[in-house]
Amino acid sequence: MVKNHLKRLNMPSSWQIKRKIIRWVTRPNPGAHALEFGLSINTFLKEITGLASSTREVRNILYNKEIFVDGKIRDERKFIVGLMDVVSVPKMNKHYRIAFNSKGKLTAVPIKEEESKIKLSKIKNKSLVKGKTQLNLSDGRNILVDKDDFKVGDSVVIELPSQKIKQSVKLEKGALIYLTGGKHTSDIGKVEDISSRKITFKSNTGETYQTLKKYAFVVGKDKPLVSLSE
Repeated sequence: MVKNHLKRLNMPSSWQIKRKIIRWVTRPNPGAHALEFGLSINTFLKEITGLASSTREVRNILYNKEIFVDGKIRDERKFIVGLMDVVSVPKMNKHYRIAFNSKGKLTAVPIKEEESKIKLSKIKNKSLVKGKTQLNLSDGRNILVDKDDFKVGDSVVIELPSQKIKQSVKLEKGALIYLTGGKHTSDIGKVEDISSRKITFKSNTGETYQTLKKYAFVVGKDKPLVSLSE
């Protein structure tokens, strides 16, 4: 029981589900996202989107190959889906991007089919593989590039399901960032200054704040390249 489930009272604060109605919640398998940034497909379908009312319904949906995550069919109910992932149910004509709401809870942002074909991912670090640069991304992807025009902290726009990089967005002054941690989680602001560990940004309200650099997720220049709220 402990390996397959998680007590709701002990689940991450970022999960937007009720804690005291049922004792257990499905524990996602280890994967591309840390527990605070992701949850199982089972929980996502039942308690975030309401597309299923029971685990049995989730199993049927997955058995019929109806769930796509980042353009690929997924049929394991404990598969972890997380921040910036695109979850599609073509038979229902529904597409979602996972993001934080204003309370710092993971939620499903409805998007159009056209937008479901791209996603943003942050470059966490880089490595050298057989003479080529490998970009290690925030969603667990590792992409080899011939020309290294990328820096750690930048974001890339990935085409789904081909995994091709369509463009990059640099972490620099004037860039739009989306906060993924701290008390400003889910805020979008424009970078005003960058130091080794911290970033100063101006929020949409006009207020200027400082946060840790690791919380900054570049999402565009003049406007976000993807939908991050309903």
